[in-house]
Amino acid sequence: MDKFNYTMLCDFYELTMGNGYFVSGMKDRISYFDLFFRQIPDGGGFAIACGLEQVIDYIENLHFDDEDIEFLRSKNIFDKSFLDYLKTFHFSGDIFAVPEGTVVFPNEPIITVRAPAIEAQLVETYLLLCINHQTLIATKANRIVRAAQGRAVSEFGSRRAHGADAAILGARAAGIGGCSGTACTITDQLYGFKATGTMAHSWVQMFDDEYEAFKIYCECYPDGAVLLVDTYNVLKSGVPNAIKAFDEVLKPRGCRPVGIRIDSGDITYLSKKARKMLDDAGYPDCKICASNALDEYLIRDMIYQGAKVDLFGVGERLITAKSEPVFGGVYKLAAVENEKGEIIPKIKISENVAKITTPHFKKIYRIYDKENRKAVADLLCVYDEKIDESRPLTLFDPQYTWKKKEIKDFTVRELQVQIFKDGKCVYHKPAYDETVSYAQSEIETLWDEITRFENPHTYYVDLSQKLWNVKNYLLSQNNK
Repeated sequence: MDKFNYTMLCDFYELTMGNGYFVSGMKDRISYFDLFFRQIPDGGGFAIACGLEQVIDYIENLHFDDEDIEFLRSKNIFDKSFLDYLKTFHFSGDIFAVPEGTVVFPNEPIITVRAPAIEAQLVETYLLLCINHQTLIATKANRIVRAAQGRAVSEFGSRRAHGADAAILGARAAGIGGCSGTACTITDQLYGFKATGTMAHSWVQMFDDEYEAFKIYCECYPDGAVLLVDTYNVLKSGVPNAIKAFDEVLKPRGCRPVGIRIDSGDITYLSKKARKMLDDAGYPDCKICASNALDEYLIRDMIYQGAKVDLFGVGERLITAKSEPVFGGVYKLAAVENEKGEIIPKIKISENVAKITTPHFKKIYRIYDKENRKAVADLLCVYDEKIDESRPLTLFDPQYTWKKKEIKDFTVRELQVQIFKDGKCVYHKPAYDETVSYAQSEIETLWDEITRFENPHTYYVDLSQKLWNVKNYLLSQNNK
């Protein structure tokens, strides 16, 4: 997409706090913030991190235009020196993140920002916006794709998305989540995620009769004919007229039909009947596509009931993640550096235990069974910890510490990679198709029990002993 200055797309408190840091002499204090989430949407077992590419574009273009500064000046609450400082503002810190497509779990940092206080605070809103939206859609898309059990799923939701960016980037995220195509043309143009689509009901209505509409479409697209058969009556006219067009237009040219689409009615019943009609007419290779307000549960039930559907077009319930449309990622301070450069861990405490943060500058290790490469658990560690793969590793539940497990014959992978160093991007952004393939390989490392729709197995994100000690100490110190 064209470069656009989103610097002012921030919550106003980020600017008031920035001004406060500036006038109090704290603008250069190095701070560490974690972006993480607490709960997986739809009660699922995992999420798929997405949106990093847009975060990189945003950070590289971070600046205040003259009109931005004049707007802030008009508020009459910002220090003149702070506004002068904004004239040359840019990001100068470090960012670490998990690559897009990585399977992620609650309470582990997807992104960690290390930067002077004003810079680290200012990027909060846009980072959350990027990661929350696209991670939500990628995660929802993958649920739908898994429900389809190997049948292709195309994203059809642009017209129901919450704005242009939501349509474009939502389609992008759906591809990372596993969809095979999109109806959103511009997403194909920008990212190479294949745009697909044939006709709407208006095409059929435009002609004097249904057969003429099908005939002319087959003449226009003999190698890609997919006919929408439910404008009038699927079984009495739609499928018979499609078969007639296939016989009279495609067969003489040596072409085969690609498919038919059913967009209304009892799709399970209609697809069974349509399948028999197509097979009897000599078109067993003609696929049946289903659409119409589908989601993972409807698709799962249709397949269970024997629907003869080969691919699904899913729109509003995917692009808006209708069943749970908020991802809920948060951005919290985890540490600061003192004058000597020592890292001082910080913690947020709440009566709601789930909202207590994990302090310190951290690393995330994913632990795999060496034999089958399945993920066993994630381990949050202090930034300077390393895991010795040659020795057994004891994991324990951070809340119920007596629950322990010893791991042997394992390998580990550090999940976060450095994205920015001293304000410069040091990360090679993978091509879109590489990210899609990576996401699929990530899901293959999960046990089936984690991918269940209902009551999935809880994947453990544990703390190292060193990190647990730091957190427990800060809790005890604040409880005196």
